[in-house]
Order: sequence, then C-alpha cells, then structure tokens
Amino acid sequence: MKLDKDDMLKSILEHISGLDYIKTADIPNIELYMDQVTTFMDSQMASSKRYPDDKVLTKTMINNYAKNHLLPSPNKKKYSKEHVLMLIFIYYFKSFLSISDIQALLTPLADRYFQKEDGLNVEDLYNEVFGMEKEQVEYLKKDLMEKYQTASQSFAEAEEKDREFLTMFSFICLLSFDVYMKKQLIESIIDSFPSD
Repeated sequence: MKLDKDDMLKSILEHISGLDYIKTADIPNIELYMDQVTTFMDSQMASSKRYPDDKVLTKTMINNYAKNHLLPSPNKKKYSKEHVLMLIFIYYFKSFLSISDIQALLTPLADRYFQKEDGLNVEDLYNEVFGMEKEQVEYLKKDLMEKYQTASQSFAEAEEKDREFLTMFSFICLLSFDVYMKKQLIESIIDSFPSD
C-alpha cells in the first residue's frame, strides 16, 4: 500500500491546527475529588492522546506527583483549579523532561504563585504562557512544511521502492533533531537556575 505523503502532511497540519489547550474558564471553580480531576483531564485533553484508550492522568500519577513535590498536596483530598493547572503543566513537560527537571521548574512556581491572593498567581501564569504558545502554531506549521520539503529532496538516487520510506525517515530525523536540540537547550537553562 502506497502512502500518500501529501495527504499525510495535510493530516498532520490539520491535527496541529485542531489541537487546543484547556482554557481556565473551562476548569470548574470548585474543588474536585481525584476521580473528577482524572475524568476532567481525560475529556478535555482527548485530542492529545495517541490512542483512544490512553489515559491522560491516573490516580497513581497524581499521587506520585504530589509525593515528588511536583504538585502541592490537595486540601482534604480535593484539588483546586490551580492544582489542575499545575497538572496540565506536568502533563506537557513529562513527555520530554525528567521528574527532577519538572520539579526544578514547578517548585519555584508553586512556592511563589500557588494560591496567592494578590499579585500574579498560577492562573495568570498559565494564561500568559498558553496564550503565547497558541500563537506559535502558524510558525510550527511553516517549519513542518520546510522540513517536509527538505526531506522530500533527500535520497534522490535511491530506488523508487525505497525512496518513500527513506523520505519519511528523513522527515522524522529532522523533527527528532529539532526536539533533541530543544530538549538540550531546556535542560541547560534548567541547570542554570539558582539552587534556591
């Protein structure tokens, strides 16, 4: 079966355009029990799952995050809106950062902004960061197109039967190199944080 690369790229770009983040207005303003948190996250982040049966978060994950100080402890087994926001940050970071790196990022955030009455709070930080990230989608789509074009020109001398796979392999390698370099940069920045 021949893979239509142009259809595949179009599908990827449509998927990226359709990805959305949880808006703070969509998070209940009441405290939630753990089952409610996992159900909420699963329904709100369904588009980010690779497979339909995947779980965004489990009770065990949430307990481990609290135990490892990535997430402030719940109040009488109830999680606030800010807990949910912290869980969203964890969800995104865990795919490419170690637990200790996530802890280095989120501990100061929790210490300084979690449940603060005046000044900036976690909700303000979340809105600012995700607002910026949403603007990056068009840049990402343009970058994907450029990498795809570069990969499409690779292995021009390969036999036709091999060229399709090698082109996709090149495309994945270009994307992977980008992720690898950005991960190295993120780790370097985290390593430069003051220890206090």
